Amino acid sequence: MKFLIDECLSQKLAKIALARGHEASHIVWLKKSGWKDWNLKAVILDGGWTFVTKNSADFRGPEAAPGATGQYAGVEIHAGLICLNGPVGMNLDLQLELFEVALDELADTPDLMNQVLEICASGDEEIAVLRYALPPSS
Repeated sequence: MKFLIDECLSQKLAKIALARGHEASHIVWLKKSGWKDWNLKAVILDGGWTFVTKNSADFRGPEAAPGATGQYAGVEIHAGLICLNGPVGMNLDLQLELFEVALDELADTPDLMNQVLEICASGDEEIAVLRYALPPSS
């Protein structure tokens, strides 16, 4: 797979993906630090990247209505979106743990075309995995 890691997440995630045999980059490595989400959208879509972020609502829209708003609203074809959902100020260890869960989930079914994979850490240290189509009619 081909992952692009958002600048709000550690560059170590890209290194993990590379070590596991994937193509990966980080917003910082592409010299796109500070770019607004709407500017990154073209980079992500044109590059065929599966985007990895913790800013879920900014890209998939509200949790209750994915695709209603957000950068992926109205996008007909995309290479996938991975949302790592944790507490505000999620630390590096939790970022790494959630991304490893995502990579393990993708090992059996790697095609994320027009899908969102959400890896969610709840307050009780349980991790939930949710996968769904975006746009919903896909």
